[in-house]
Amino acid sequence: MDETTAGTPLNDEPALPGFPPAPVPASSGTSAYRVLARKYRPRTFDDLIGQEAMVRTLSNAFETGRIPQAWMLTGVRGVGKTTTARILARGLNYQTADGAGGPTIHMPTLGVHCEAIMESRHVDVLEMDAASHTGIDDVRQIIDGIRYSPVSARYKVYIIDEVHMLSEKAFNAFLKTLEEPPPHAKFIFATTEIRKVPVTILSRCQRFDLRRIDADKLVAHLGRICDAEEVRADAEALAAIARAAEGSARDSLSLLDQAIAHGAGTVRAETVRDMLGLADRTQVIDLFEAVMRGDIPAAFEGLRGQYDAGADPAVVLSDLAAFSHVVTRLKLIPEAAKDPSLSEAERSRGLDFAQKLPVRALSRAWQILLKGIPEVQASNRPIAAAEMVLVRLAYAADLPTPDEALRALKNGSPLPAGGPAPSGARPTPPSSSGNMALASSQPRPQPRPEPQGAAPALRLRRFEDVVAMAGERREIVLKSALERDVRLVRFEEGSIELSLSEGGSRTIANDLARALQQWTGQRWMVALSSEEGAPTLREQALAAERERKEGAANHPLVQAVLAKFPGAQIVNVIERQKGEDEAAPDAETEILGEDDALAAHETEADDDLN
Repeated sequence: MDETTAGTPLNDEPALPGFPPAPVPASSGTSAYRVLARKYRPRTFDDLIGQEAMVRTLSNAFETGRIPQAWMLTGVRGVGKTTTARILARGLNYQTADGAGGPTIHMPTLGVHCEAIMESRHVDVLEMDAASHTGIDDVRQIIDGIRYSPVSARYKVYIIDEVHMLSEKAFNAFLKTLEEPPPHAKFIFATTEIRKVPVTILSRCQRFDLRRIDADKLVAHLGRICDAEEVRADAEALAAIARAAEGSARDSLSLLDQAIAHGAGTVRAETVRDMLGLADRTQVIDLFEAVMRGDIPAAFEGLRGQYDAGADPAVVLSDLAAFSHVVTRLKLIPEAAKDPSLSEAERSRGLDFAQKLPVRALSRAWQILLKGIPEVQASNRPIAAAEMVLVRLAYAADLPTPDEALRALKNGSPLPAGGPAPSGARPTPPSSSGNMALASSQPRPQPRPEPQGAAPALRLRRFEDVVAMAGERREIVLKSALERDVRLVRFEEGSIELSLSEGGSRTIANDLARALQQWTGQRWMVALSSEEGAPTLREQALAAERERKEGAANHPLVQAVLAKFPGAQIVNVIERQKGEDEAAPDAETEILGEDDALAAHETEADDDLN
């Protein structure tokens, strides 16, 4: 339920600030204990928390008289669907003792029908659980009784909970009545499975999606209830309850009720962790640091300590995944540190990790933990399975991506931290994994300096070598620009002078200089010149292609073939290497007929575009 404070006191209990007690049914004594989820159930629209958009829409509709015949309330369990339906029924039938009033969301005092509606005993507000009344006969009773006017209230209101449980025939029987009900009848449906409700029903209702309640609002709500109940509660304990409730106010109140009983009237973080089987957040952060530092013995010791204290290994991994998500959010959105649901340790240490860990390592940690949690849950030895997940995380969380590893191997440079050792290299010792993102105390191995005067590992002797290197490094945009837009004026190792063809980008000189320095480790001077320069590589390739075709066309055998087959065209000339003892011609000419030539030209045009 989307609960917050209760409404107006109706019994002899003292009215605490902000939380007047809900009415006690007449059949029960005043000393009967009521759980917090019922005691602090919302009774007015002002009591609802986290549903401001819905309240605003209903307020405008009531003020302007645009009241629909049916509402559909949907959301996860415990966000307030049934409670909102009762408040809505109360607002529709609100009437003071002197007979004044009309449909409204503002109900400062109890009306004539309010108490009976909120206690589900009003004759004109009928509640039905569709889970136990699924058939067409149950719907037929509603249809038969809807024609009669309400007994005492303004509207007959039908509240049908878990409406998705109705059968197909029951839904079909509802269609006509739901579209054109009598003016005195209103329908309020509630469901947790909106996709199972037929579209024909949804199109006849005004839909409201009740949102999960934010953790910070739940923490503040639980704090107010603890003050009203005169219960001492730690902020960290309330934050743990809010996280476990997953946006459900009813679940949070039920857990708070249990925590109060478990702690004998005091809600502490330790008692909540014991009650929920959670791990200590500080110990989870220490475990996260040990794993990301690659300290597997410390990680095993931390996991075993939490396991011996009663924590479920799967829950420990879930908390690790949750903290990795917190660190990722803090890295990408620093303002997330203001979230009141975070503890001080999560906030301060999370910010520190966010500065040191790259997004790549955090993303891999999340993926490994997400896949490891089901393995632990399904294993008959969960602690062993959890330890293996930590090993996988410590060794693989900072592995290089495939393109980074390939680039490092091509350049002959050492692989990034966390990568597999090259062939023949000594393996990493088990006590120190390759993931060294947090190992500030352990020095990184420095590359051995090259002796002075040594030749660079990569040498580019021609401009064509530069273009080929751009292709190998998958710099497709740069390679295309060098082939299409650049005319070579002068080339020396370490210095290139270029001129631009029409439409070429003037930034290509800086782009090429940066790329060459990255590829070769040397600084290159790349300058644009006003001289005309040589033809572009694309122009040279087209000219060579034309020359080959013209040479083939002048060959006597080719001319004889073309004369024999009118309309045939030369579409390609393939250069062939001549063997030592082979007397074959230097080129092989491909000749197609007129129909095939048209298809070949289309294919050749597609290749040029690609």
